[in-house]
Amino acid sequence: MPGEKYLETIKKFRLIDDTFFSACFDNNEEDVEYILRIILDKPNLKVLKVQTQKSVENMYGRSVRFDVFATDDIGKLYNIEVQRADAGAVPTRARYNSSMLDYHKLKKKAKYNELLETFVIFITEHDVLKDGEQIYHIERVIRETNKPFGDGTHIIYVNGSYKDDSDSALGNLIHDFFCDNPADMKHRQLAERVSFLKDNKRGVRKMCKLMEELTAELYKEELAEGIAKAKAEGRAEAEKNTLLDNIRSLMETMDMTAKQAMEVLRVPAEKQEEYVTLI
Repeated sequence: MPGEKYLETIKKFRLIDDTFFSACFDNNEEDVEYILRIILDKPNLKVLKVQTQKSVENMYGRSVRFDVFATDDIGKLYNIEVQRADAGAVPTRARYNSSMLDYHKLKKKAKYNELLETFVIFITEHDVLKDGEQIYHIERVIRETNKPFGDGTHIIYVNGSYKDDSDSALGNLIHDFFCDNPADMKHRQLAERVSFLKDNKRGVRKMCKLMEELTAELYKEELAEGIAKAKAEGRAEAEKNTLLDNIRSLMETMDMTAKQAMEVLRVPAEKQEEYVTLI
């Protein structure tokens, strides 16, 4: 089977690992709907469309790639992210993802009241907000009245480190996100999907293919970074040589010392000793 070198890695994957999370929920409306119903406590929520690793380009700044992007039957938008590192789930990241949901969907000349209701949900390995809660709901409120601001944005953190012995749906969901063996999972619907990707030949083949693609993509990114670094270093070297030529020219034509030439050329004081050595 192509990609057999990845079999051991696939066995160790958990839903909290973003590669496996994306594979499990890619075009999988049924299971995304299942976890959203639990997290939001909305048993009648109906998901219509799901995309994983969806990129939203920003022509003015940083683009984003959503782990899961979903829409429901009344037009609400959902971004679900899994994060093992605290740095990937800082509040400002949630703020930016929320803004990019708006950026993605508000069409040119549309009215602001046409903005859709949005939910950004982080499922984190650690208690990023550090208050010991199982789930955190972040909403804008008017401080003076303590009334909701009502802008339609919702940010939710699910604390993966919370230990729940009550056998609640949310507690069991958190438990399941950290299982590498589907037999140990409590939500059988999710366990069946995980088992398919780990134990079924078609599912394993899909995972191996995905791992091959990710490896190739990573190689391309590293290669591009290496080329860009080499070009940058080349430019830096060229700039250094040009500056050296200018210093020498001033010294010869204007009978300046190296220090005087560098003062004229505004070479930073901390760099001057380096250029004196080179001259």
